[in-house]
Amino acid sequence: MIHPMADLPPPIAAKRPNFWRASGYELLAPDDGGHLGVTDDYLRAYLARPEIAPVEESCDKERTLHEKLLASPTRPVKSAEIDAFADPDATDNYRIMLDFRDRLIRTGSIEACYLDIFRSGAVKIPPLFLDQMAHVIVRGILEGTDDPFRARAGELFFREQTVTVLEGAVLAGDAETVEMLATTGGMGSIGKLLVEGGVRPKEVDLDVLQPETAFVYWQRESRHDMVLDLSFTRPGLDALCRVLESWVRHFTGALVSIQPVQQITDEKWVWHIGLDADATSILNDLYNGDEVEDERRSRLISLFRLEFKDPTLMRHDIAGRPVYLGLAMNENKKIRLKPQNILVNLPLAPEA
Repeated sequence: MIHPMADLPPPIAAKRPNFWRASGYELLAPDDGGHLGVTDDYLRAYLARPEIAPVEESCDKERTLHEKLLASPTRPVKSAEIDAFADPDATDNYRIMLDFRDRLIRTGSIEACYLDIFRSGAVKIPPLFLDQMAHVIVRGILEGTDDPFRARAGELFFREQTVTVLEGAVLAGDAETVEMLATTGGMGSIGKLLVEGGVRPKEVDLDVLQPETAFVYWQRESRHDMVLDLSFTRPGLDALCRVLESWVRHFTGALVSIQPVQQITDEKWVWHIGLDADATSILNDLYNGDEVEDERRSRLISLFRLEFKDPTLMRHDIAGRPVYLGLAMNENKKIRLKPQNILVNLPLAPEA
């Protein structure tokens, strides 16, 4: 069940929160511009992942290499060293991790690596790594914020959402959390057994982030169990706009203004960007004048108007024109925002 939170007493003292510790932000070295320099400790965190850390069945050669990398995470690794592993799955996992590590080392920062991945052609990096990069980049962008709405909106950049339309409100809940609660009722393995046996455990509620009680987010930011209202004029949608603005500025240096709009009535509509695959497809069809069925059109959660503060940063042939953005859910009512879309498709001038 999704519902507003009951009235709660305000926090005793205002305190700048340290949030999303699992992102690895504290292991990185931000420069003066806030870009996240890669460190040995950050690379060691990948060596601790369950796909890489040795297990009881690991062979001696795998254990030896793991120990050497822990001591020197940037150490070059020859193919023969991992080809010698007894477990072919471990060999494959190391190849993937080391390819990613080498790209991080070569580019020098998480942001530079992120852009390099999408500008170099076919994306071969596992989606999990892309989400982890977006996670820590958004964490860095939000460093110093005390706005729980912006933090919760930032979760859309790296976590899939499930949409519920309730009495006209567009409510986004973390997809993994929603699925877990639907499967277990919030009671873990016991709850799962009850559900499989046809018994519904006690229903677990999800709270909608509300201005009066939003501070509670900081107490449970790692639980991903708060719902964001993305309805037009609601603070959740405004927060998403502000995070998108910061994302663009962080990567490109361009100051942009992003505001929600209810429809595109611009007769000189020249540029649009879908923030996900479904929005891209729908906006393309609308732009080309193709018929879009009502059911598919209804998946479009929100439209936005992006304007450059300095139009000279835009491509000269469309300088000064607005860029329209779209966010949509798929046929399974999921939102999978692709924050890279706005970076690779923004109509920047070549010299910008």
